[in-house]
Amino acid sequence: MEVTEIFYSLQGEGKEIGRPTVFIRTSGCNLRCEWCDTQYAWGRGSRMQVSEVLKKVKGFPIKRYCVTGGEPMLQKDAMELIDRLADMGDVSVETNGSIDITPLVSAKAMISMDYKTPSSGMESRMLDDNLSLLNKNDQIKFVIADLDDYDFALDIIDENDIAAEIIFQPEGSSPVKTLAERVVKDGLDVRVLPQLHKNIWGDKKGV
Repeated sequence: MEVTEIFYSLQGEGKEIGRPTVFIRTSGCNLRCEWCDTQYAWGRGSRMQVSEVLKKVKGFPIKRYCVTGGEPMLQKDAMELIDRLADMGDVSVETNGSIDITPLVSAKAMISMDYKTPSSGMESRMLDDNLSLLNKNDQIKFVIADLDDYDFALDIIDENDIAAEIIFQPEGSSPVKTLAERVVKDGLDVRVLPQLHKNIWGDKKGV
């Protein structure tokens, strides 16, 4: 597989926010979101065998792993890595919502799936069949940049029976207060979360 970076930090997004985690960031992505903050993972990475990745992550003190990207499901040996990591500890997989997640359903991993909003420019690439595959242990994330994104997310939620926990995350330049106040005003049962790692370390790699 191709890997951009492996690092140890705090989970900055979603319901595992703040928990020490080992990240395996694979290379390559089939989407080009306007506000993507990991464009450096779009290109080619370092070729690594699954055994090499496992050897490296064993050197960290925590057995909580996040396979992210790029888009990890583009890697032909992604499921081998995920299954092997699950034998070692807790695993989450961050996927962009445009690729069939059926292989992940039977894996011992939490699925963290994005559903791209209009500000990303990629909303037409979403695979709606994925929504019914998520369970209560998974999460789905909507990045909200403006009112159009907010209303779009509400439509997707209203039109689908989503079992997973729903995360609303403000786009990097958007204030979390504005989104939080709107969610409270509208009485939505969603979780509003910022990108914690950026609040702590700013916009840089390896965090």
